[in-house]
Amino acid sequence: MVNVPRLVIAAPSSGSGKTTVATGLMAAFAARGIAVSGHKVGPDYIDPGFHTLATGRPGRNLDAYMCGPDLIAPLFAHGAQGCGLAVVEGVMGLYDGASGLGELASTAHVAKLLRAPVVLVVDASSQSRSVAALVHGFASWDTGVRIGGVILNKVGSDRHEALLREALEESGVPVLGALRRAEGVSVPSRHLGLVPVAERRADAVAAVAAMAGQVAAGCDLEGLLALARSAGPLSGEVWGAGEAVGGAFGGGAVPLPAPARNRGSAPDPAPRTPEGARAGLEGPPRGLDPAPEGLEGARAGRPVVAVAGGAAFTFSYAENTELLAAAGAEVVVFDPLRDEALPEGTRGLVIGGGFPEVYTPELSANEPLRKAVAELAESGAPVAAECAGLLYLARSLDGLPMCGVLDAEARMSKRLTLGYRDAVALVDNVLAPAGARMRGHEFHRSVLEPGAGEDPAWGMHRPERRVEGFVRRGVHASYLHTHWASAPGAALRFVERCRG
Repeated sequence: MVNVPRLVIAAPSSGSGKTTVATGLMAAFAARGIAVSGHKVGPDYIDPGFHTLATGRPGRNLDAYMCGPDLIAPLFAHGAQGCGLAVVEGVMGLYDGASGLGELASTAHVAKLLRAPVVLVVDASSQSRSVAALVHGFASWDTGVRIGGVILNKVGSDRHEALLREALEESGVPVLGALRRAEGVSVPSRHLGLVPVAERRADAVAAVAAMAGQVAAGCDLEGLLALARSAGPLSGEVWGAGEAVGGAFGGGAVPLPAPARNRGSAPDPAPRTPEGARAGLEGPPRGLDPAPEGLEGARAGRPVVAVAGGAAFTFSYAENTELLAAAGAEVVVFDPLRDEALPEGTRGLVIGGGFPEVYTPELSANEPLRKAVAELAESGAPVAAECAGLLYLARSLDGLPMCGVLDAEARMSKRLTLGYRDAVALVDNVLAPAGARMRGHEFHRSVLEPGAGEDPAWGMHRPERRVEGFVRRGVHASYLHTHWASAPGAALRFVERCRG
């Protein structure tokens, strides 16, 4: 049973000010001495970086598509342990979820799973009385969603605020804040959204402080805290990495027959049995491998797993590294922009997502590290790379040499590739046995040629059927971003391969 006061910060659409309000609230309450936990609905990596800055705790994602609805409350409870308040920032509009799948993974869905009141942030810059109709529509659309208050954003003047408040008196939804237009709280953005904290830390610190000041001045913090405390207790277990790799949230996914690997061919559908449905598209597997016997004894020798970090590789879910550690690894973070060697004793390498295109010259100039990565991969050691990591392992990126682990060339593109994916492992690899299902997402403006190796990493089901990525010796490289809480066996399998 978990009883953490909590709020979900939502909006009618993207661009309404959710990040400003959510991050500002986190920082404002933290400044009052309250331990605050920050969460983000959906797969986005960048907003949680600002949450971390605001709260001093790891920002965490709550993604009901990748992890499944049943893990949302346990993952929330894990992140919010010991806190006096949890603030959950929504994604897109309140009712926008995975396309074609109803409410799944929407902010509304997560709010219901958490039994949390919703605060609706409304961009009021071009309306007055119509705001009441807008709020009424959102409040009445789904009676399972409790909209407990409204924060008016981009209010133009005292007169404008008065008109808005007067209109909302008829809606029955209280106004818990009114924020004026303020340039000082803006955060720099570029082709994939906000600029990550790691790249502009001083600017990010100043932006978070400005958000906190604006929210503290314009919002009813006592009213918001009272609303958060009105959330009832959550039943169920608290997720833990140790329990996950031990099988409490794991177990083995039902292996599925590997489909034909011709390009453009489709994997076979999941078996229509209860077990097959659970391992297939109706819900992601809770684990790829059961925990081996004697795991505790094997942890006496902890293999070093190097995890890429720094400004070029900022995309990572906190639970992934927690699972690696729980599976027996000594996790050591290194910076490919600064470090000329892998951490001493490295037995495995994880390279997540980020913005290598912003630092291509610097990454290319670090030839000693590029050679070290290539030598590690050539030795057969486990290497897991996602998106930016995939580009880093290619021969080149925009014509500049990279690690040369993969026989492929990478280049940036104007075309945005974005969305959830359903995938199946086509061959045994360091993360999954052949036939294991995984859900993830893609988020990039780059092209790799070829897009798949002789042994592709994944056969994709959604949104189109194709093969993607590379499996070569101990290397698993793909555009697919994955959240290992949905499949803790991936971390366990990776660490076991590191032990050799």
